[in-house]
Amino acid sequence: MMPKLKTNRGAAKRFNLTKGGKIKRRKAYGSHLLTKKTAKRKRNLRRNDLISPADKKKVKRLIPYA
Repeated sequence: MMPKLKTNRGAAKRFNLTKGGKIKRRKAYGSHLLTKKTAKRKRNLRRNDLISPADKKKVKRLIPYA
């Protein structure tokens, strides 16, 4: 029998799966130094994004049961 895989807890807190199996992520650079960023840029940072197809295999390995 194959051993259970451990979920990377840091990754589990950062990524979620959509119903279609894609992986959602939060955008970077939206937590501090916000005074110099434009309102438009900050508004766009609030939205979630999908991870790039190039990273999908790596992230799936970190969250095997998600």
